[in-house]
Amino acid sequence: MRFANTAEGYGLLSRVLHWGIALAILGMLVLGTWIDRMTSDLSNFWLFGLHKSIGLTILVLVLVRLAWHRYSPPPVLRAMQHPWELYLARTVHWSLYLLLLAIPLTGWGASSATGIDTLYFDHWTVPPIAPPSESLSDLGFAVHGVLTKLLMLLLLLHIVGALRHGTGPGSALRRMWRG
Repeated sequence: MRFANTAEGYGLLSRVLHWGIALAILGMLVLGTWIDRMTSDLSNFWLFGLHKSIGLTILVLVLVRLAWHRYSPPPVLRAMQHPWELYLARTVHWSLYLLLLAIPLTGWGASSATGIDTLYFDHWTVPPIAPPSESLSDLGFAVHGVLTKLLMLLLLLHIVGALRHGTGPGSALRRMWRG
């Protein structure tokens, strides 16, 4: 089993990072939607901490994935029927990466602006990246929410594109699943 990427396929590390981040994101979308709709009190405060901890973990994993792809470039996208499909695939991929960096950072900034310490899985205090400010917190959470909704749309496009082009023997979906 190959650890690194090749010109024809994804290596083990790329596949583990891809599917691990994908599962974490799906879990975060469910958890984030749930905590956004509930009334917060001391009995469910731990869910916010869990959300923040998983978000910071996703941020680190995305940074690791980007660094890994610099070291072991992913295989090139196969030619698609229309040039616009290749352009759309690349645009969606890079937009996903940008959002997967921006969403945790806006959440971290907004949380920092509340003035409440952020604990990473209830063990380590994460340094604040914004000064306490109610208006900054409100703005940060609003941006966080908008970016998350945009992420949902792009994930849908990504999944539809993968399924549309994922039926052939050398398809990106098959290469991401099997290597």
